[in-house]
Amino acid sequence: MSSQTAMSGKKILMITGDFTEDYETMVPLQALQAVGHTVHAVCPDKKAGDTVATAIHDFEGDQTYSEKPGHRFALNADFEGLDPARYDALVVPGGRAPEYLRLNKDVQKLVRHFFETNKPVAAICHGAQLLAAAGVLEGRKCSAYPACQPEVELAGGTFASIEVDQAVTDANLVTAPAWPAHPAWLAQFFKLLDQ
Repeated sequence: MSSQTAMSGKKILMITGDFTEDYETMVPLQALQAVGHTVHAVCPDKKAGDTVATAIHDFEGDQTYSEKPGHRFALNADFEGLDPARYDALVVPGGRAPEYLRLNKDVQKLVRHFFETNKPVAAICHGAQLLAAAGVLEGRKCSAYPACQPEVELAGGTFASIEVDQAVTDANLVTAPAWPAHPAWLAQFFKLLDQ
């Protein structure tokens, strides 16, 4: 990372919720903070200081990922009354949270703001469910956990079938299949943040 990355100091919104994937929430939060960005982690109906449960998703040879209890993740900003115009970028972690967050019209509106204003967005794993529900994948290449392929395609996107440790960038959107892609996913997101 360049010293410019560390000095850029962008303000980034992270939308998360109960049973978000542990690594996909904590790792990007800490990595972005480590290079000088401010990250506000929010959840509908919760305030700064509240926590969300996390789940650890692992790949152990079963037909799908396994799920184990994770840590409590502390939110550091209020969802109520936040103004997306005050943020430079958006992060959407995976896990089970996007499954129900996508039903929230305010969350959908927040997500749309970042696409309408062409701000950088990083979504990983099941985060694509939230993007699909917000109607922002039309004509976009998007990776996600493979089980989300139908949702990406039904939303008008092109599913990027890539290795679990890879990521893909399409304009302002960086996506990846799951947490093994963190190095590639975050590196591509940092590039967008530097533009």
